[in-house]
Amino acid sequence: MNLFSVALKNLTRKKVRTALTIGGVAIAIAVLVSLWGFDTGYQKSLNNDIDKMGYQILVTAKGCPYEAATLMLQGGGGLRYMNEAVYQKITGDPRIDKITPQLVATAYDTTKQEGRGGISLYMGIEGSYLTLKPWSKFKSGKWFSSTDANEAIMGYEVAEYEQRAVGDKIFIPGRNEVLTVAGIFERNGTQDDGIIFLPLKTAQKIFEVPDKLTGIGIKLKDMRELSKFEEDLYNEPGIQVISLAQVKGTILNLVSSAKAMTNSVALIAVIIAVIGVVNTILMSVFERTSEIGVMKAIGASRLDIFKIIWVETTLICIFGGILGNVIALVGGKTIEYILKQVLPYAPKGHLVVITPHILALSFFGAVIMGFIAGIYPAFRASSMKPIEAIRKGE
Repeated sequence: MNLFSVALKNLTRKKVRTALTIGGVAIAIAVLVSLWGFDTGYQKSLNNDIDKMGYQILVTAKGCPYEAATLMLQGGGGLRYMNEAVYQKITGDPRIDKITPQLVATAYDTTKQEGRGGISLYMGIEGSYLTLKPWSKFKSGKWFSSTDANEAIMGYEVAEYEQRAVGDKIFIPGRNEVLTVAGIFERNGTQDDGIIFLPLKTAQKIFEVPDKLTGIGIKLKDMRELSKFEEDLYNEPGIQVISLAQVKGTILNLVSSAKAMTNSVALIAVIIAVIGVVNTILMSVFERTSEIGVMKAIGASRLDIFKIIWVETTLICIFGGILGNVIALVGGKTIEYILKQVLPYAPKGHLVVITPHILALSFFGAVIMGFIAGIYPAFRASSMKPIEAIRKGE
């Protein structure tokens, strides 16, 4: 007797019911795969964003440190200003390997997003910015012609979105300023892709904040000096020191807390799926009571009956696992888009990364789910006595 063929034939008797049960398992597996993929992708993207900032310490004006760091990671505005004299004072510290000043600003552009409007991001920088980010290469064009030139270097994505090329003119909304595009950076997969860079002095003039900065990025010669360096800077009035390693840890802790709740929801979905599978197989067993009785009467053993029912349950979960993986793969982009809209800080890069390891693990989990869900229905069917089963089925 081919158990697989018999089990498959039994499942196709009630096609709609079987399909709905498989769909329930698939949804549960798709949720699990998406959550595991998000955990993998988010951490990878966040690490990439932090590493590609090029520095380990961010100095900003007093305020909420994690809000300040998040805004700087996103290239956002709304930060408090500090005097440029702070940069001049700490730049000579012998423990510093590289240091760069920054002025981040925003302007509301009514022409963006099909007339609905959107925020354009600007950053005033000096040549030391590229020293800290040697991977920033030019797709076309070159660096600013002078430290106060009315020129701009565009990130890859913003240049693509606005369809700009070297030599084009761009306007800063609300500032009545016209800038010439001096260069366009290659894509590097960070927040820099969406920023328009200006010479620091030009940015200070245009946004009317002379001798002001929003941040100072610092990379130390020896990371073991980090704690002592931070402690020394705490005594400087009006500024705060933020370790990006601490920021990364805080963001990941917040995400982990949210993930714990979503994992609970996923676990509930799995439990409901298991209950659905058990219910479907029990109904199938009940409808085939007479048939099972006849099979036992003509020589089928308890083990044979147990195996048939168990294989049916496992097949449902296997098909559900395969379909769930497909749903997660196909819907990954949609999930990623939604997450980027709702998360307070969404790093660049893919937020949902579904690896072969995750797919294999979820499939193995679906098989285990089938083994567990099939135990009771299989035991129930195999325990039937032939005569009683035939009478009940009549």
